[in-house]
Amino acid sequence: MSPLDIAWVVPIIIPFFMGLIVGLILRRTINLMLMFTVLAILLIISGTISITLPEIFDYAAKVLPKIIELGKSSLNILPYSSISFIIGLILGLQGIRLRR
Repeated sequence: MSPLDIAWVVPIIIPFFMGLIVGLILRRTINLMLMFTVLAILLIISGTISITLPEIFDYAAKVLPKIIELGKSSLNILPYSSISFIIGLILGLQGIRLRR
């Protein structure tokens, strides 16, 4: 195969694998956040920790702008408009198994 024969494959394969990796990372992150939420709810119900709504709102007001800025910067890096990236992202979120 000449380089011209495989030159059109690279722009398709790279975003696909990027989407796959991002999807797997997002899936693990969502699972981890869910586990921490359940743990926090159990600790609140058992009375081990106590938090009030104003504390939650104050903390969210501090943290959410930082998260939004981080998300905006990653939108400039990821090729989210590429169909191969989207397919890889969907497969990664579904938790495709690469090994048997």
